[in-house]
Amino acid sequence: MSDQNLTLPALLKRNAERYGAKRVAIREKEFGIWQSVTWQGYYENVRDFALGLHQLGFKRGNNLAYAGDNRPQGLYAELAVQVLGGAIVGIYPDSHLEQVAYIINHSDSIFLVAGDQEQADKVLELKSTCPGVKKVIVDDPKGMRHYDDPILAFFKDIQKAGRRVADMQPDLFDEMIAKVSPDDVGMINYTSGTTGLPKGSMITQKNMVAVARLQDAVDSAKDNFEYVSFLPFAWIGEQQFGVYWPLYKAFAVNFPEKVETVQENIREIGPHILLAPPRIWEKICSDIQVKIQEAVWIKRYVYKFFLPVGYRMADDTLEKRKPSAGRRLLNWIAYVMLFRSLNNFFGLTRLRHAYTGGAPLGPEIFKMFLALGVKIKQAYGATETTAATITHRTDDIRLDTVGVPLPEIEVKTTDTGELLTKGDTVFKGYYKNPEATANTIIDGWFHSGDAAIIDDDGHVVIIDRMADVMKLSDGSRFSPQLIENKLKFSPFIMDAVVIGQEKPYIAAMISVDAGNVGKWAENKQLAYTTFTDLSQKEEIYDLIAKEVAQTNHSLPKVAKVRRFVLLYKELDADDEELTRTRKVRRKFVVERYKELIEALYGDKEEIDIEADIRYKDGKGYRMKTRVMIKPVMP
Repeated sequence: MSDQNLTLPALLKRNAERYGAKRVAIREKEFGIWQSVTWQGYYENVRDFALGLHQLGFKRGNNLAYAGDNRPQGLYAELAVQVLGGAIVGIYPDSHLEQVAYIINHSDSIFLVAGDQEQADKVLELKSTCPGVKKVIVDDPKGMRHYDDPILAFFKDIQKAGRRVADMQPDLFDEMIAKVSPDDVGMINYTSGTTGLPKGSMITQKNMVAVARLQDAVDSAKDNFEYVSFLPFAWIGEQQFGVYWPLYKAFAVNFPEKVETVQENIREIGPHILLAPPRIWEKICSDIQVKIQEAVWIKRYVYKFFLPVGYRMADDTLEKRKPSAGRRLLNWIAYVMLFRSLNNFFGLTRLRHAYTGGAPLGPEIFKMFLALGVKIKQAYGATETTAATITHRTDDIRLDTVGVPLPEIEVKTTDTGELLTKGDTVFKGYYKNPEATANTIIDGWFHSGDAAIIDDDGHVVIIDRMADVMKLSDGSRFSPQLIENKLKFSPFIMDAVVIGQEKPYIAAMISVDAGNVGKWAENKQLAYTTFTDLSQKEEIYDLIAKEVAQTNHSLPKVAKVRRFVLLYKELDADDEELTRTRKVRRKFVVERYKELIEALYGDKEEIDIEADIRYKDGKGYRMKTRVMIKPVMP
């Protein structure tokens, strides 16, 4: 069978036949111990769950939603559903009840796999709202001993029933795999959406295999590679790197014990491939800077002396210059004295392919990691193109671009500068939304909504969302995203929202990094109680003002930030201010904080604010605070 005709279930069968019980396919850390599953075990777990679902009445064309953390059972459920000719529907585990209900109902999901008690409780609360759900299948039943709702079932019980079917009909599962077609929709992936309700993108088997095949043509993987999967399965980027590619090249996927141990587990595994959104790379960068600040004087001196050596090598790499023998020797010494230990600490020593995706990564972050010897490549794409279809090559990283298209992928721009994509990775269309499909796929070309430039070398430069490019009152145009990325290079800034549409100058609303700013305050013996109290102190404003002024030095005159305000709370996806991939929902944020924005363009130096602050458990309180408005000194 040619690669173009392969499906994910066929790849699973091929790997099981090729490697059997000899090679590990999946690891999960439980109770402090890494538990391994071979390719044969992977195949059997999928078989048992698929046949169990089949016995429950799951038929071709049906859909199953998955809401839970990254675990092997998520892979088993996804592949099982696809073997049966259905589609998996991902739900972010931290989604609100309304979001869960919308996706379940819109996708017509008849079953739902809930990762644990928390996810099961959500669906049980929505029983009357989601009448189409026939079964809620729970993976981890801890805490659910006394639950007796007939809609509930347990993952292991479904697998036990499936094993009985397999014993009676040993050829049935393979017969089902043979019937899966490359044109079958295997996933309905709901866009996180910075505006409006999410749309369900129909991703086919052909799309899934194509994006893995083309990615591997650029960055070849070996079957002994390791990958750590910690980004939600509901994100198409994690699907590409944590599901499709591992199945295509048969390398191992590792699941952390819990969210809090991701960095520790990455260090234990030492992955060869790592995909992380900008926030993770930014956090590592901030952690490095904070640790150096807290280190003894000799370590601070070594860092201060050798980091510029790495930066000079990074410049040589970016400019494609051959470094001198002396510079290579000095860089090797820097690696031995500093870079190796930093890479070891963060689990990056064995990396062969490092990527960032979901949002642009600031050039300063790229350059710092390049100085440490870690070549991060930007991976650009969309849910509708089955994740990343444009990426840097290892020997051709440029800070001003997102790379070049994967082989067989065509790109071009329209007269208005919108980026279009064509190829086997372009999705089938939006579920139950032919009008949106017709407006998005025209003559086979996917219209991205991103403003872009394609240079003479084929590199793609993403300017911003077409709808987000702004214009000052004097007609000067600027990209808020570019400025925001530069601001977030500061270890003290978590998020930034730049504004200025039809205004006389650019301003910013900034959310401080509570951890790093809190440590700074403690070192200065500056007492504080809450995030709000910390963010509104005069000393913190002075600290951030210096950071913004430093950023302004690297920006053209028209793009400099003139005034800023520190937000009294963190931007939060639960408050609908961010998408689940941490992109700012700009229109929503501008509307929510319009009082602050008005003050940024007025003559006030402070403003009294009343706002509702909500905790993660849904509880909260009404708060009053005085927010300062500060100019940025040249």
